[in-house]
Amino acid sequence: MNVLAKLPSSYGYVILIYLYSWIMLGYLAAKVIGARKKYKVKYPAMYSDKEQMFNCIQRAHQNTLEVYPQWLVFQTIAALVYPLIASALGAIWVTSRFFYAWGYYTGEPEKRMNGSFGYIGYFGVILMSIYISLQLLGVF
Repeated sequence: MNVLAKLPSSYGYVILIYLYSWIMLGYLAAKVIGARKKYKVKYPAMYSDKEQMFNCIQRAHQNTLEVYPQWLVFQTIAALVYPLIASALGAIWVTSRFFYAWGYYTGEPEKRMNGSFGYIGYFGVILMSIYISLQLLGVF
């Protein structure tokens, strides 16, 4: 059985969003690696007692990793039924993580809120997943 024949052609956009998210995670990780060298924060330390700037860079990456698994699950559920809408919401969320990180990288943690528009994408796929589950249960 050909799995690709079962998926709508627009599911290709979903895959591109997953790849985009992979690039975003790689970028955030590279920034942490560079900051470790610059601020001399050796492994296994997650944070620095001396370098607040390192902590801001690390925190931008860590927070993204904290929500990424949930986003992946809800993105996948939403995309199986509504691939184009889920792709648009996914693009919003992934793009917002760059703005979140760039705000944090200023050294002023409150500027991370520059990425708060990502909640549109994040909660969007969660709400879509709830809607899909209710459809499957015959509520709608």
